[in-house]
Amino acid sequence: MSSYKSVFFSTHTGKSDCRLLEYKVTGQVNVLKSHQIIFRSLRYRNYRLFFSGQIISLIGTWTQQIALPWLVYRLTGSAFLLGVVGFASQIPAFLLAPLAGVMSDRWNRRYILITTQTLAMIQALSLGFLFFTGDIQVWQIILMAVLLGLINAFDMPTRQAFVVEMVENREDLSNAIALNSLMFNSARLIGPSIAGVVIAATNEGICFILNGISFIFVIASLLMMKVSPRKTKPRSTHVLHELKEGFSYALGFTPLRHIILLLAIVSLVGMPYTVLMPVFARKILHGGPHTFGFLMAAAGIGALMGAIYLASRKSVLGLVRIIPLSTATFGFGLVAFSLSRVLWLSLALMFVTGLGMIIQMAACNTIIQTIVDDNKRGRVMSFYMMAFIGTGPFGSLLAGALASRLGAPNTLIMGGVLCVLVAVIFASKLPDLKKNIRPLYVKLGILSESPLEIQAATELTIPPEK
Repeated sequence: MSSYKSVFFSTHTGKSDCRLLEYKVTGQVNVLKSHQIIFRSLRYRNYRLFFSGQIISLIGTWTQQIALPWLVYRLTGSAFLLGVVGFASQIPAFLLAPLAGVMSDRWNRRYILITTQTLAMIQALSLGFLFFTGDIQVWQIILMAVLLGLINAFDMPTRQAFVVEMVENREDLSNAIALNSLMFNSARLIGPSIAGVVIAATNEGICFILNGISFIFVIASLLMMKVSPRKTKPRSTHVLHELKEGFSYALGFTPLRHIILLLAIVSLVGMPYTVLMPVFARKILHGGPHTFGFLMAAAGIGALMGAIYLASRKSVLGLVRIIPLSTATFGFGLVAFSLSRVLWLSLALMFVTGLGMIIQMAACNTIIQTIVDDNKRGRVMSFYMMAFIGTGPFGSLLAGALASRLGAPNTLIMGGVLCVLVAVIFASKLPDLKKNIRPLYVKLGILSESPLEIQAATELTIPPEK
């Protein structure tokens, strides 16, 4: 009411409508700037092509990821075989990611992605073919899961390293990585919904076919890109030597070592919470499949909001400090969720957990991508994927074993407490990390050598962003 009185007063005191017009224009400009900040990486043609093609492909991927375990459980009724299929699809990433990183640094990354996406399309269509022949068996599904794991072992680190080639300005790299997270979590909300409708109306095979078709869009976007040839040195060294060189670089540089170790520990003890969600939905909250869906959706919405927050940031400055904060938020969310027995509270805590998880993951990704040497980017990102994805199978097995002995709530409490403990240890290393990262930021032009700006970047408050 007071705002309307203010406008009425100004229009009747000879000031015309200038103030009101200025307010409206300023508000529109602010909204426009907000959208421009969040989606600023889309101004690059190559990234715009990638974003539009990849989001369709990811929706198809999530459709298959829901349909496949549903098919396995329908055919066998075995929870153990569900774990076997999950393990088979993830373990290749842990074993082969370092080799894939070397190949990513040696070869043209766009060509690698075209190859991996084409192979993934063939894998999805093959699953559909096996389904509609009416002769699909569990061993075939496990074999196809291993094949997809092999493909992803080369695809994931290459895709992460390729981002810097699509975004010309290094200052927009953090935004592009955040938009990748936004894209992934948007697909995570849409894909399962489509899968549920399709499975109910038809069968799982249609989901596999739809996923296969969805790869056409991302392959087309990669073919349409115009990427400048990446400068690479002649490769006269052996692959194993380059693998050792990447390993020494990643673990020898203090910021990279601490970030990768943080990711590995959190992924091992915290990320497998998804494995225990059916137990919480059914036994703790006394719900059914819809309760499980609501819990996963709440975590997905939290992750989506976290990605939007990161995309709205103008600079990489301050992200190092956000890593332990988001890790602690994730850990506290797990502990509180394990103690909840009320659905609405559990949903709210899953939102917090998803928020902390995606901010921690994307912030680590951004820092690594910003400070890593270009000629070692693929290898370092392969270690990132080993830490983030490769430890998942072992974490799932560990969580299942502990839950069978201690119960799901106690298992989750232990994981959350360990995440908080790791966050505290990482926070104690912040002064040393900032000391090592600051010269790189100065070299890249992200931070000037001005004492005032250096002080602003190391304050415990959010620094002024350019």
